[in-house]
Amino acid sequence: MTSALKFNESYFNPFGHAATFYYGRNLKRETYKLKLKGTPGQKTEYVSGNTQLLGSVLERALKGKTITQYFQEKLWTPLEMEYDASWSIDKKNAGTEKTFCCINARARDFAKIGRLYLNKGNWNGKQIVSQKWVEESTKVDTTDGSVDEYQYQWWLPSTTGDYMAEGILGQYIYVNPSNNLVIVRMGKNPGRIEWPNLFILLAKYSNK
Repeated sequence: MTSALKFNESYFNPFGHAATFYYGRNLKRETYKLKLKGTPGQKTEYVSGNTQLLGSVLERALKGKTITQYFQEKLWTPLEMEYDASWSIDKKNAGTEKTFCCINARARDFAKIGRLYLNKGNWNGKQIVSQKWVEESTKVDTTDGSVDEYQYQWWLPSTTGDYMAEGILGQYIYVNPSNNLVIVRMGKNPGRIEWPNLFILLAKYSNK
């Protein structure tokens, strides 16, 4: 999140980039229109456009295979997910995946993603994601404009080695390796609870 991409992340501005990404019908066009507003690698600023650009890079690398197909092959099937899921796209049929968000799944299956990371990318004896990547993507690194609370698509809520995925409506996958704990929270809004603080507190007393 240090790209210096010019992106309006507001979820209340109907004319901002976030609204266009959520409700527009041509994600590729809108993504390719994005410009830089400064020099990359100097400052952290969370913008969904970064993750959508990553999706575009992945799509090109797959050479004809969709991101959904790749996700099914590399994660959903190996993790033996219990329910079908969906990935929101910008238009029906041959649409572009909203890689900045919008995988729709059951809590039990989201918990499996947390368990996969808890076990450093290993699932029942099979290494699905490289251990090095898991470690790199969940460690504190403040070089090149990075901040200590975010790293490679994961939020780092404390200094105890825990990490979490977070959705804008209060959805969470919280992982605390030191306490062998995974918590999934689903919701339509965060409510009045500071969920990360609650997760940290639950982890603290989980082994007592």
